Amino acid sequence: MERRLAAVLALDMVGYSRLMGADEEGTLAAFDRHHRTIFNPRARQYGGHIVKTTGDGALVEFPSVVDSIRFAVEVQADLERGNAGREPDRQFQYRIGINIGDIVFKDGDIYGDGVNIASRLQELAEPGGICLAGSTLEHVRGKLDLSIQPLGTKQVKNIAEPVSVYKVALDKKARALTTTPPVSPVRVGGGKLTTAVAMVMALLIAAIAGAWFWGSWEADPSAVERLAYPLPDKPSIAVLPFINVGGEEEQEHLSMGLTDDLITELSKVGGLFVIARHSVFALGDTTRNIREVASELGVKFVLEGSLQRTDSRVRINVSLIDALTGSSMWAEHYDRQFADIFAVRDDVVRHIISALAVKLSEGESELLAQLPTENLEAYDYYLRAEKEGFLYSDVHTYRRSLSFYQRAIDLAPSFAAAHAGIARVAVDVWRNDYNLIWSAAVARKIAYDAAGQALNLDSKNARAHTVLALIQLVDGRHAEAIDSAKRAVTAQPNDAEAIGNLALVLAHTGDREGARREIDKAMRFDPAPSANFQLLAGVTLYTARENERAIKLLESARGKLPDNEPIAEYRAAAYAHQADLEKASLSAAELLALFPDSNLTYYGYLYDYWREEDRKYHLDGLRLAGVTEWPFGFEGREADLLKGEQLKEIVANRSWVGKHKNGTEFFQYFDSAGNTAYRSENTNITGVVEVRDGQLCENFPGYFMDRWTCGHVYRNRDGRESNLAYVHVSPQALKFFSPEKP
Repeated sequence: MERRLAAVLALDMVGYSRLMGADEEGTLAAFDRHHRTIFNPRARQYGGHIVKTTGDGALVEFPSVVDSIRFAVEVQADLERGNAGREPDRQFQYRIGINIGDIVFKDGDIYGDGVNIASRLQELAEPGGICLAGSTLEHVRGKLDLSIQPLGTKQVKNIAEPVSVYKVALDKKARALTTTPPVSPVRVGGGKLTTAVAMVMALLIAAIAGAWFWGSWEADPSAVERLAYPLPDKPSIAVLPFINVGGEEEQEHLSMGLTDDLITELSKVGGLFVIARHSVFALGDTTRNIREVASELGVKFVLEGSLQRTDSRVRINVSLIDALTGSSMWAEHYDRQFADIFAVRDDVVRHIISALAVKLSEGESELLAQLPTENLEAYDYYLRAEKEGFLYSDVHTYRRSLSFYQRAIDLAPSFAAAHAGIARVAVDVWRNDYNLIWSAAVARKIAYDAAGQALNLDSKNARAHTVLALIQLVDGRHAEAIDSAKRAVTAQPNDAEAIGNLALVLAHTGDREGARREIDKAMRFDPAPSANFQLLAGVTLYTARENERAIKLLESARGKLPDNEPIAEYRAAAYAHQADLEKASLSAAELLALFPDSNLTYYGYLYDYWREEDRKYHLDGLRLAGVTEWPFGFEGREADLLKGEQLKEIVANRSWVGKHKNGTEFFQYFDSAGNTAYRSENTNITGVVEVRDGQLCENFPGYFMDRWTCGHVYRNRDGRESNLAYVHVSPQALKFFSPEKP
């Protein structure tokens, strides 16, 4: 058993018995639809875990009370939109209760008073409403702008002490918190299928032994003309998300994992053209048929299927369709032990290659013959990590991914893909400076070591080669970075991520034409890319001087990432180089709102691994957009600048006491040997300092990607913080202080 403090959310459909009596099939279909298109994606968005579902409700656990309330507000808003136009007695409403408490995890379920109170609060909520326990308020005060109204103290069933109950008003404040519904990674087909219908279809596939169960279409001569993209000169295929028959959240990682595994395996075949993972999942829940989907993605063939796991057995149905004619190329039903999952996957890949008459090279045959691991429990944890990695929307998803990858490695130390997964997370943490997980120095070392370990186990692991390429690029080892990026593409020639990273490396090493060519190729494989990939493509095209196209991608990614600062930064510079100074200025203002310390000196240090031509181009663009040389637009007077011995005098064996421009108080000690210790409310770090050419230069290992930064010290004569004698301006901060002897 595991015990921990968590936010528990209980939801229940209002009038379930009445609705079932009026329309049983429609009610079941509605709950299934709500689960797939609202509860699941919103839970993923806010880091929640759907512990279980009942016929008319669900129990969801969150590590954050704030996120549980945001989830509840979003769900009620989504349901309200879905009820628009329905008769009042045919609307689907839910009551929601939220409590924070100590809960016990056992056998995949949760127990304890924390759970029971959430269930009782749900019963007290109005139809379409949200009730909170008073214990939750301290955790959200000042963090959510919501109207919360007291309902008094209630005695609830099976709970000894009365509970203070509050109601969340779903008013303008609540509506202001809502966001665009996230894409639900579910099966795409000819209609919105209920679980029962999906199961009937699965049985029908097996019964007719390969006949296409939606019926065949007549060949359409104009089908090719309707494709969104020209067909490639090789067989092109999209693997649609497999249906999770039964709908259990616990098994969804398996259906997503099988889809992803098939895409990965097929992507190793140079004779195929395979649409990337994100683009097939981004299609979402839709009524479009197979032909329309194929047209949108620009492919000739579509693989679709379903998966159901029951105890130790797994049932999988697959069909390969020629989307231009509607004819079935191949179909199969598998009813096997779960231990045979790799054999099923390999059989599906083999039949696709055979049906499409693709000839494998000897190297490709060897790659496809490799098993990722023989440990199925490790593989299950790996799939869970990959499912989290589909979003990487915040620090919590990174942490969960790391936990699952590590469990996989603990069970199977030679599992190369799991080591590569850790390398991918670590390089993102390093590049995005997510210090809540690791410091930059630690993240870089973990990324490098994990990628190296993955390649020791599998020399053709594309993800590991890509991670090494990014590290080598920042280290200034350009030839090695290009070689590693190309090795990744050779290992997986259909992988949009590998190709996109090759494009980025080429852009930063001066091959603009090659960068444009490779990013165009990557986006053809991934025509509906994620926001992360849109940012990568936008930066690549910007560096290759394709500003108009870069701006479109950056605008599309805007507001969709946990850290939108890089998007604002590159938008500002790109608009400036397009001579649209109004939009450049607005983007710079957005950048300053996200990162008030933004300044040209900071970016000059951050991008010291860029070619000088590209770095100057970027800094000139930011300067035109209105980004200042130093933080907060500081400009010191030459007469107030401390130089030489004056500067050394206030550094050696002194303590600085003062505050940052943002009001944060700090203390910094310097010894006579060049060591320093800095402390503020949130930071406690040590480093080294030097006085160089009239500037104070500092280095704090593990911060700012281990870079030295230099700045000036001025006498404070402009009236700000007049009780403090000096101003220290650096690329990272503007600090007012007075020196004291220890």
